[in-house]
Amino acid sequence: MVAISPVAHKLLNYVPFLLVLIDLRYEGVNGGKDGGVENHLEMGKKLLAAGQLADALSHFHAAVDGDAKNYMAYYRRATVYLAMGKSKSALPDLSKVIELKPDFTSARLQRGNLLLKHGKLDEAERDFKKVLKSNPSSREEQEAQSQLKKSDEIQRLVGQAQSDFTRRDYGSAVSHLDIIIDTCLWDADSREMRAECFVQLGEMGKAISDLKAASKLKSDNTQAFYKLSTIYYNLGDHEMSLNEVRECLKLDPDHKQCFSHYKQVKKLNKQIQAAEELIQQQMYSDAVSKYESVMKTEPNVPQFILNAKERMCHCLSKDQQTAKAISVCSEVLKADPQNVNALKDRAEAYLQDDQYEEAIKDFESAKEHSENDRQIKEGLERAQRLLKQSQKRDYYKILGVKRTAQKKEILKAYRKLAQQWHPDNFQDAEEKKKAEKKFIDIAQAKEVLTDPEMRSKFDQGEDPMDPESQQGGGHHHHHFHGGWENFQGFNPFGSGPFNFKFNFN
Repeated sequence: MVAISPVAHKLLNYVPFLLVLIDLRYEGVNGGKDGGVENHLEMGKKLLAAGQLADALSHFHAAVDGDAKNYMAYYRRATVYLAMGKSKSALPDLSKVIELKPDFTSARLQRGNLLLKHGKLDEAERDFKKVLKSNPSSREEQEAQSQLKKSDEIQRLVGQAQSDFTRRDYGSAVSHLDIIIDTCLWDADSREMRAECFVQLGEMGKAISDLKAASKLKSDNTQAFYKLSTIYYNLGDHEMSLNEVRECLKLDPDHKQCFSHYKQVKKLNKQIQAAEELIQQQMYSDAVSKYESVMKTEPNVPQFILNAKERMCHCLSKDQQTAKAISVCSEVLKADPQNVNALKDRAEAYLQDDQYEEAIKDFESAKEHSENDRQIKEGLERAQRLLKQSQKRDYYKILGVKRTAQKKEILKAYRKLAQQWHPDNFQDAEEKKKAEKKFIDIAQAKEVLTDPEMRSKFDQGEDPMDPESQQGGGHHHHHFHGGWENFQGFNPFGSGPFNFKFNFN
């Protein structure tokens, strides 16, 4: 097998086309011009019938090159262009057909229909009227008459839409433009006008799809790209805004509006990306300052401010800056009460602050707006367990330490309290009884909070010392359950470097 270089490979793709050209030159030399052109027309026709449009097109190209006066070659090529959805390319071919053969009514009718779809109403009407004057078949006559009537109706609607627009009656303008665009599918101007109406009516999604169509229908439509970019920007979508403004600058690198907008979006985009990377690295306080600079870069677009605050709320909640988190998340929720992310983050902050009922409320609202979110379901269950737990024993409260306390602080608090509440320090029977209960609580709190596994269970809302709350039954925790009697041989101060001596009576 012979290895073929990439360049040769590319050339091979053009072989059929090159053969076609050689074929033509050869026939030109031999004076057998028509034979070659007819051949191409025949081949093209067969390929077109078989739906092989690209191959058919190259034969029709060859036929046109072989005989620039052959109106059938242009007509067939126009047919392929239409089948490929390239109506812009079909128009000049149809015009050439009509120039070469003015009485070819079906080509004129087709051109009229295309012009109508492109919204060129006056030119379309001229074609339809000409068809009616040129002894058409009855089918052509019928079609020309109904298209002429349609074009008249569209002319009237265009007038109405323009006067609606001038009067700022955007709703009626849209209803007229809907009917116009239904017929004039490829008319960029109507799309742009309708897009402007949608912007005024606040229907940004619809404005976007009209402008996207207009940017394709009209070549070099820098204005459509600029408008798309600013709409996305005002919606707070910096990435899409950047994409569209780049398209504008590709068409015209010196476009003033696009260039100055581009610089702004690029700066903002860079800051937001940097902030998100910091969040990925769990550098939450740096991410918060980054989002503060995002708000300085774009103070006038509410959506960017809201997005920045939503992410700050997330960072502060993750960073356990409880009070700040609750305050920033609440600002977001004031502006956007259904913001699921802010509800989840504020709920977590409420849990850190032991405000269990508030956390449950937030998780429940979040669940209404996002039913299948596993995080919400788990958060809600955890909050409900913690609430239940707070109504029972809270080992952190018993030792008077924060939920975030390290083992060292826990032991320190424990020793202090155990010394204070040792039952031998109390003579009165009632007081002794109370101290015994307190002392057991203190010892149990220390056992749970210094054992990582038990502590983590407790943080999830289970009480490892309570057989009822145990999922899957408890183990190695029940040696306290007999009360003070079982405690007598137990030295709670044996752990660590301290050994307290008490005088047992």
